[in-house]
Amino acid sequence: MDKNTIIGFILIVAVLIGFSYLNRPSPEQLAAQQRYRDSIALVQQQELIEVAAAAAAEKSPANVLDNPEVTDSVRLAQLSDKYGSFGVSAQGTEDLVTIGNDLMEIKLSAKGGRICSVQLKKFTNHDREPLFLFDKDESAFGITFITANNRVLNTNDFYFEVIPDSELQTTLRLNAGENKSLDFVYTLHPDDYMVDFEVVSNNLQTELSPAMRTLDIQWMQKIRQQEKGRKFEERYARLTYKFLSDDVEQMRESKDDIQNISNRLKWIGYKDQFFSSVLIAGENFESAKLDSRYLPDDKKYMKEYNTYTSVPYNITNTEPVRFNFYFGPNDYSLLKNYDKTKFEGQNLELEKLVPLGWSLFRAVNKYIIIPIFDWLTGWCGSLGLAIFLLTLIIKTALFPLTWKSFMSSAKMRVLKPQIQTITEKYPGQDNAVTRQQKTMELYKQVGVNPMAGCLPMLLQMPFLFALYMLFPSAIELRHQSFLWASDLSTYDSLIHWNANVPFISTYFGNHISLFCLLMSTVTIINTKYTMDQQNTGQEQMPGMKWMMYLMPVMMFFWLNSFPAGLNYYYLVSTLITIIQTLAFRFFLNEENLLAKLEANKSKAKPAKKKSGFMAKLEEAQRQQQAMLKEQQKKNKKR
Repeated sequence: MDKNTIIGFILIVAVLIGFSYLNRPSPEQLAAQQRYRDSIALVQQQELIEVAAAAAAEKSPANVLDNPEVTDSVRLAQLSDKYGSFGVSAQGTEDLVTIGNDLMEIKLSAKGGRICSVQLKKFTNHDREPLFLFDKDESAFGITFITANNRVLNTNDFYFEVIPDSELQTTLRLNAGENKSLDFVYTLHPDDYMVDFEVVSNNLQTELSPAMRTLDIQWMQKIRQQEKGRKFEERYARLTYKFLSDDVEQMRESKDDIQNISNRLKWIGYKDQFFSSVLIAGENFESAKLDSRYLPDDKKYMKEYNTYTSVPYNITNTEPVRFNFYFGPNDYSLLKNYDKTKFEGQNLELEKLVPLGWSLFRAVNKYIIIPIFDWLTGWCGSLGLAIFLLTLIIKTALFPLTWKSFMSSAKMRVLKPQIQTITEKYPGQDNAVTRQQKTMELYKQVGVNPMAGCLPMLLQMPFLFALYMLFPSAIELRHQSFLWASDLSTYDSLIHWNANVPFISTYFGNHISLFCLLMSTVTIINTKYTMDQQNTGQEQMPGMKWMMYLMPVMMFFWLNSFPAGLNYYYLVSTLITIIQTLAFRFFLNEENLLAKLEANKSKAKPAKKKSGFMAKLEEAQRQQQAMLKEQQKKNKKR
């Protein structure tokens, strides 16, 4: 082999090594590939579970028991053959047992050992009937396990023995022979919406497969319509979940959605607008397949949620597998308090079931509005009065910004005659750039900043959007009446109709909200008055005035189905703004203000040498004006 051949081989190897090195996957790509493989494995695992469950269903106790030709002794032998020692629990009656406290009543079913009904005693639905989160067949909960002879069984197929301990605690026992059982222990606490749920294995080491490393859980619930405005309630009904060491995520609310999650989860929540059912793992959920079904044609139910997940399990461990169920209202303060009491140090963040908006708006709600609103509702008997006082407090706090914005407009308004003089001196589109330059020179001489009025208005926007997010999910407003509104948490109907009007019924609704109508009318009046006050004599963009009047009309169509409490807040806020503006105008002496501005001209310092940026900007303006003149000449020749 000659020298050139050796060098050639070396170069080829170097190129291959370099190419492999440069094209190796990044750590992020490797992690993404691993997540993809985990997701595929999870799907395959769920498919195997579903196939096994289907096979078990074909041989379920019901199919055996339904055969009248089978004698009792033969039936017991068949059940024992199919289910091993668990065959003794394959027949029975579906007895119900009730546990409860002052807040809720829970019914447990001996068939499957599950919670089959939850009633919240202090709440009613939109028809003022008792409020059930779910009842009877509207929910399902089962745990799949593997026997020592590799039978795949599900707790839903068996009958549990009811062992009542007290009004707050009951044990449901799945017997597997003498001193062998799988116990479901449900425990309530006084004045608490949290339910302790423990799965206790008693001497099952020889009955369950030693290969079992997890308990597989299937959980289903249909979400009832509880509020008057179904369309608005559907926006806030979402399947929500929290990663073990990460943030809270939500699934899509307006269409079907399926998520295969390979990362560990801490809790899974079936959320409505004002109420939630949450399953919380003692340690964590290993992985999960989450399924959210949208039911637009179902008159009773809005959504159906399904969860397929698993938790760590060791048959040699005598410690129970612990869970918690939360069945209760989406009350921000209540949910947040769990991180300080029962779940201290676990950072559950259950309060994120209450949507408060994006980071900035959430911070405004969390640290300012919610503490003030909770304080007001704590001693104020009327929610309408509490909203009025909240509006007054916010407007008072923002008063310095409002005053600064008004003064900026007033300064430009008193300069209107001088602006008009400039306009008359430099008329037409050809002099637009010169006219703008002269106007800015005048503002600079008298010490007026045209942008000074915009910044204060922008700083007020977070409060408007924060309340826009808070009020639709504020359970404090639910079923609270004020004036003509029977429920501040939903729309108030001045006029309503049943006929389906194309486009109107879909986007506007079959009603007219009086609070929304008043709010929009007052906003139009405020818009007109504000535009008159801010008329400085300068030319406005074409169509700007029309756009300003269009906005309140659009707000009427957009907010017509929103809670009456929100429209009431916007109405009161706009009225206070009008009163403030009238008061400012009454107490402000515009002649003295103009005199002060004129005095600033004599104090104005000589113009400094223009910076390079300003010189380039003016040069660009001159070029633009020249191009405009040239274009106009060409248009005239045509």
